[in-house]
Amino acid sequence: MPVRCEEILREARTVVLHDWPSRDVPDTLTRAGYEVVVFGGPKPDDVFASELRDGEIVETRIGVPPDRGDLVYVFRPIEELPAIVADAQRMGATAVWCQSGLSSEGVTDPRGCWTSEAESQEARRIVESAGLTYVADAYIADAVRTLQGQV
Repeated sequence: MPVRCEEILREARTVVLHDWPSRDVPDTLTRAGYEVVVFGGPKPDDVFASELRDGEIVETRIGVPPDRGDLVYVFRPIEELPAIVADAQRMGATAVWCQSGLSSEGVTDPRGCWTSEAESQEARRIVESAGLTYVADAYIADAVRTLQGQV
């Protein structure tokens, strides 16, 4: 896992998810002890808090975006990134972690992080021009498991 990914995960307490490729993402983050807020869509007020209760993951509808978030995870088309980044700034996030859900062969893969060079550069430009750190080179659930020594 790249050092920057590890540092971002160590410093984060609240992770805000804009979609995900599989339940592995919110479940792994929740089990790891992060405060997890999920934009579940399709309505703007489909916002949920994910928490661990008696060993089970429970999502509670909170209906409003969080006031703060340290890390924003994005599994959405690049066209939606500017609005998500603006929201990340509003919440005081320091990083935006993007994932495509595609393998390097362009095949659907829940752990995939491949994007074309042009799309990757555009996403980086959008995120970094907002003063945030751009991450797109690791599957977040695997990075969390590695950090916890579970891999």
